[in-house]
Amino acid sequence: MTKSYEFNWQKHLPEFMQDGASFDRFDEDYIFEPNCQMTVDEFGFFICWKSEGKEGQVLECSLINSIRVGAVPKDPKILSSFEAIGKTEADLDGCIICICSGTDLVNLNFMFMVAENPDTARKWIEGLRSVIHNFKANNVCPMTCLKKHWMRMCFLTNVNGKIPVRGITRTFASGKTEKGIFQALKDLGLPSGKNDEIEPSDFTFDIFYALTQKICPRTDIEELFKKINGNKTDYLTVDQLVSFLNENQRDPRLNEILFPFYDHKRATQIIEKYERDEELKKKGYMSSDGFCRYLMSDENAPVFLDRLELYQEMDHPLAHYFISSSHNTYLTGRQFGGKSSVEMYRQVLLSGCRCVELDCWDGKGEDQEPIITHGKAMCTDILFKDVIQAIKDTAFVTSDYPVILSFENHCSKPQQYKMAKYCEEIFGEFLLKQPLENYPVESGRPLPSPNDLKRKILIKNKRLKPEVEQKQLEAFKKHMEAGETNTPAIIMGEENEEDTENGVLEKRRLRIRI
Repeated sequence: MTKSYEFNWQKHLPEFMQDGASFDRFDEDYIFEPNCQMTVDEFGFFICWKSEGKEGQVLECSLINSIRVGAVPKDPKILSSFEAIGKTEADLDGCIICICSGTDLVNLNFMFMVAENPDTARKWIEGLRSVIHNFKANNVCPMTCLKKHWMRMCFLTNVNGKIPVRGITRTFASGKTEKGIFQALKDLGLPSGKNDEIEPSDFTFDIFYALTQKICPRTDIEELFKKINGNKTDYLTVDQLVSFLNENQRDPRLNEILFPFYDHKRATQIIEKYERDEELKKKGYMSSDGFCRYLMSDENAPVFLDRLELYQEMDHPLAHYFISSSHNTYLTGRQFGGKSSVEMYRQVLLSGCRCVELDCWDGKGEDQEPIITHGKAMCTDILFKDVIQAIKDTAFVTSDYPVILSFENHCSKPQQYKMAKYCEEIFGEFLLKQPLENYPVESGRPLPSPNDLKRKILIKNKRLKPEVEQKQLEAFKKHMEAGETNTPAIIMGEENEEDTENGVLEKRRLRIRI
């Protein structure tokens, strides 16, 4: 008999997050809101907050890209707001949580929550990080999606703690007239005036579900229901349900032993679980409402939901895989005259990208720091070391598989030396500096697998022959110690034929299918 299926998509939610805590809140628009009661719902769908005299607000966890420790604000407006409630800059240190969210990688929003003490901030940062990036929660069934919409409306209460009718009309506004929504609310015995409000205890999920069926009826499921029973009755028998499940719903390519056919016993269990009419349930019948509830449940998913996070075998050489890659990662828009941003490296890595590009050029000014920009295209620039730090912070948040840095290197030798130092100092043990013992870099030898390279950062760049590289590195160090910057040494491989012993620069690249 086919077994009942349960899709375990929820992550463990710490109890203290459901209980909530008091935070001060501010955002990029200089909006300051003290003493917000911040909670996370039991499913981990929303971060919710409400303060005295304000409407309830929510932030959807699926839109959150990262949770960070926030720096003390420098804006005098925000600082003066904190001073007004008796908090100094010293009181804010280590207490700020920065929540970065957005529907895409460029249009980001930053919200800041200020805890009462650093311990509370640290605990909430860890707790929130454990909830976000829940890929399974983005693939829940239609019924769970409806529950999510209902929860949002219940959290968005007005200053009186009630659900405004205008909030419901906004939810169903697409293609629907307000008059029809008001009538549906009236039919269910709810307040239906434009300026009316509803008690949250009266607006149960069953009421909300009935409201959706009135406003957005599933006529497609109703037509299917009539087709199955021949439009002769207002219910399905067990035999009709079994026939539908085996002949229409079940994939005939499935192994019959591992995935057996539905039988009367299993169909009866489905009726017991989803049918709401007790009289029909006793007779072993299923109404169109029960049929709709079943089709909208996790049990009727078109794919095996428990396998969403299973990847293909990752023990083959790295070059055997297509790799999620980013070109001109630093740009937020146009490739000519566009804006560069360190934040882009964070966002693409958090979204699952495993190969990013760094176009490196000599920095100008007194500090002579290497920069990243789109060369000769009038784009803004960002500091190389800031990008390396951002990569280190986010490389392995959403995946443990290796990250490849594709360097397009236009830097002078002294600045290449700085680049090498930053990579070594900031990445630390994450940086793969030597070939793995069982995978020497030799012609005809396979590359290590993604599993062999877990939590490692690889640099893809032009390189000299090892003996030439070592010789010129030593020469470069001597010149640097002597205080000279104009030196012929090559650290990371610059296209200058005169700098090599045989006049030809060897170019070694990590071959990747992208």
